[in-house]
Amino acid sequence: MSSMYGENLRLSVFGQSHAPAIGMTLDGIPAGLPVDMAALQAFLARRAPGQNGFSTTRKEADTPEFLCGISDGFTCGAPVTAIIRNTNTRSGDYDNLRDCPRPGHADYTAQIKYGGYQDAAGGGHFSGRLTAPICIAGGLCIQWLAQKGIRVGAHIASIAGISDMPFDMTDPQIDAVGKEFPVLDTEAGEAMGNAILEAKSAGDSVGGVIECAVTGLPAGLGNPMFDGVENRIAGIVFGIPAVKGLEFGLGFGLSAMRGSLSNDPFIMSNGEVRTATNNCGGILGGITDGMPLIFRAAVKPTPSIATCQRSVSLSQKAEQELIVKGRHDPCIVPRAVPVIEAAAAIAVMDMILG
Repeated sequence: MSSMYGENLRLSVFGQSHAPAIGMTLDGIPAGLPVDMAALQAFLARRAPGQNGFSTTRKEADTPEFLCGISDGFTCGAPVTAIIRNTNTRSGDYDNLRDCPRPGHADYTAQIKYGGYQDAAGGGHFSGRLTAPICIAGGLCIQWLAQKGIRVGAHIASIAGISDMPFDMTDPQIDAVGKEFPVLDTEAGEAMGNAILEAKSAGDSVGGVIECAVTGLPAGLGNPMFDGVENRIAGIVFGIPAVKGLEFGLGFGLSAMRGSLSNDPFIMSNGEVRTATNNCGGILGGITDGMPLIFRAAVKPTPSIATCQRSVSLSQKAEQELIVKGRHDPCIVPRAVPVIEAAAAIAVMDMILG
């Protein structure tokens, strides 16, 4: 059941990186919700591979084929199922990884877990390729949330230590984010791009941080203890390969502040309770307070790099050097931005339906 998410909607993701197709089923969606296929395809294009020098050269159209759940442009109450066919695979590049696992990747742990029966090609079910179905589901949820005045947007907060302008915590600049390279500061974006290309030329990779905002949320969503908003978002965001950290509001930065500065004072604004600041990221006690929901996700450098790495031969039980073949992103952060947006939208939609 590890490939399923949600309480009120149920998302199931299926397929492997080099399988004939990957896909998703989204159950629990009400009938009568409109679907804009052009907008969904544009959203998926932001994540699709092979579009620039910052991503893998593997080219996939990532055009979803809906098998059920949508009729005449509207949801019909049945589970929504869609697939994306894999058309540009080179499985032979991964033949040696069953015996010699990639450092930083799931090759070794999958071998232990599944006793050698896992699909190693392209990382199998552990591949970032499986974020495309998440984007199908999330792209739909983004459309439906927008009808309720709830908007989701993200940008690259940093890559290789180079920082973008942060979101305004009380009024995040979602509309100002560039779509081709999702940053607020174009000069910072250019420096990030140069850092990615420099790592690529060295046969290496870099990671970064993505900042996401959800605006228009009502106060009162979520629950205390083990079913809080943070828990629900973490449950899906940590399902994105390479995400290794998550913080809400000022997150770890709050630990260095005094309470008199970290607390968000309550104020009245247009007859509604708001806070003057938003250090908590829009969540108190696991429940939304009506302010923008802000969180950041840390994305590690791509583990599949071209430089020689130390590994082991599992059959020989001896140390061995490994040269990774295949086509890989020198930095997955730019393509992960819409995936983070999709994950946030799915989590919020799940809570809205509760």
